[in-house]
Amino acid sequence: MPNKIFFVCLFVSLFCAGASLSCRWMEQNFRQYNENSLTLLENMVTNSTNSTVDAAEEDAVAFPDELYKHASKASAEDRLAFTVQILEEVAALFEEDRSPSNETVWEETTVENFINLTTQQADGLRSCIASHSHKKKNKKLSLYFKRLSHHAKQMIHSADAWELIRKEAHAHLLSADIVVTSVLTAN
Repeated sequence: MPNKIFFVCLFVSLFCAGASLSCRWMEQNFRQYNENSLTLLENMVTNSTNSTVDAAEEDAVAFPDELYKHASKASAEDRLAFTVQILEEVAALFEEDRSPSNETVWEETTVENFINLTTQQADGLRSCIASHSHKKKNKKLSLYFKRLSHHAKQMIHSADAWELIRKEAHAHLLSADIVVTSVLTAN
């Protein structure tokens, strides 16, 4: 009987330690990974050609801002799930259609590093979500990123198209930082 109690106590203490470790990543690593991703994006603009992306092109793929407003009112877990989806969608934009036109605009290693950092951020945040359940993806968010990708394809993945994607990714990484910070300050 004492062995059973010992193992139950051990299991509970290990479970609790594991639960607290899962969000330690967010507290210790998210901001640094996000800053590194933003730096890579800023370096990409330095390496790109002169952009002529105008307001009309940016408006063609305007982000539905109400999604961030809705996310800010959601539970901490839902805010993290929303941020994970943002990071996954941003990484997918840079992964898809890595055509020669993209590689001539940005160095391949910079893009690879950016994708890796963004994916690691998504994985790290996913580990902080207690339920680890597969929540439904936000359809409006998915549609926005599909529209952005389609718009880039229409622009034949020109330097201007990639600059638009870079700007949008930069804006979303800044917003992701705000969402995650709101979760951290609420705890």
